[in-house]
Amino acid sequence: MLENPSPWIIKYAPQIKSKGHVLDLACGNGRHAIWLAGQGYLVDAIDRDPIATSRMKDVENINVLILDLETSERPKFNHSYDGIIVSRYLHRPLLTTLADILNPSGVLIYETFMIGNERHGKPSNPDFLLLPDELLNIYTPLLSIIGFEQGDEQEPRPAVMQRICAKKHT
Repeated sequence: MLENPSPWIIKYAPQIKSKGHVLDLACGNGRHAIWLAGQGYLVDAIDRDPIATSRMKDVENINVLILDLETSERPKFNHSYDGIIVSRYLHRPLLTTLADILNPSGVLIYETFMIGNERHGKPSNPDFLLLPDELLNIYTPLLSIIGFEQGDEQEPRPAVMQRICAKKHT
């Protein structure tokens, strides 16, 4: 069964240009890509797991790309995007690249785990946990911040999360 899309992504997705081209980075089973496609967006859904992405192969408006984002060679993106969605994934070498591949007025919606999450289980490796204010510190010089939050949450399961929505300058 497909998990519901994140409330953070649902809240900020309307900031993305209507029927725009959206990248769902490390999309997993496609809970956000499928929802975005249903909202009329054209979605590039990237993940390294062909089994996880298989449920999206015949979904209209979704282009699935199988790609390991963490290989030694930095991925090359063939498009710039009106929106980029990242949920529950962190690979720091890509953080500034995401701002670079946004179109003017493009929107980045990012959420993932941060330090403190180790109390609740995985991920617990600091390589996969943001530092306090890390997304804010990275994106403030590059994008206009629309929303930011961090801290403990209980739903859908206990976690410590950090979230940002930011827009590229025109």
